[in-house]
Amino acid sequence: MTQVSVNELTMTFDEAGRDGADDGKVLLLVHGHPFDRTMWQPQMAAAAAAGWRVVAPDLRGYGATAVTPGRVTLDMFADDLAALLDVLGIRTVVAGGLSMGGQIVMALADRHPDRLRGLVLAATFPRVDSEEGRSFRLATADRLEREGMAPYATEVLPKMLAPGTIAGQPDVAAFVLGMMQAAPARGAAAALRGRADRRPYAPVLAATTLPALVVVGDEDAFTTRADATEMRALLTGSDLVWMEGVGHMPNLERPAAFNDALVRFLARC
Repeated sequence: MTQVSVNELTMTFDEAGRDGADDGKVLLLVHGHPFDRTMWQPQMAAAAAAGWRVVAPDLRGYGATAVTPGRVTLDMFADDLAALLDVLGIRTVVAGGLSMGGQIVMALADRHPDRLRGLVLAATFPRVDSEEGRSFRLATADRLEREGMAPYATEVLPKMLAPGTIAGQPDVAAFVLGMMQAAPARGAAAALRGRADRRPYAPVLAATTLPALVVVGDEDAFTTRADATEMRALLTGSDLVWMEGVGHMPNLERPAAFNDALVRFLARC
């Protein structure tokens, strides 16, 4: 674990692979909500073994990175990541994100396209919330600040993982639950408020010529097959990996298959 000053806050990140290397073979992994950098441990090991330098930060308000209360937008997260790359002396990366992390990668592609060599979009989507979804997201933010993370984490676990994962991989279920329970409530609430007002990212995906990998599970409660098909169509020359029996966290539910797809994609970049 390393900490640096980024945009007037202390950001925490893990690193693996070739120390200090910046020859284009750098992978930036962006966690989702309400997770932290530790969700990427299986992918860090696999990418490092394939010869890549890997950086996995805790986003603003998550894990061990400082909390900004109130409202944090996806653009703020993206700018934090660009600033982190500056601090580390990294010019370009392949950026991968899951769920909210995938949307932050899309924001990064919009605001800092010159920093990217490729995109990995897992269990995510480019559309905005419906008005009902936006209201629910804002209400959930208020709830987290009132109740803390524990009730919410227990309630949402069955939406994060496929039923077969919860029943057959209790260690994975316990890890995901613990990670969600440990998230700072004010940080998670601030991200929900900012995410409620995000813009659509379909135009960003349509405009990019970067190689891309899309990974979605067929039991994902949040990302639909239509979302996966849309991203595949928007991203010229992209690969789509559709995982059966997998929920919203394919990188942890089927790490071997996810890592195989990731390493093969990295070879293209």
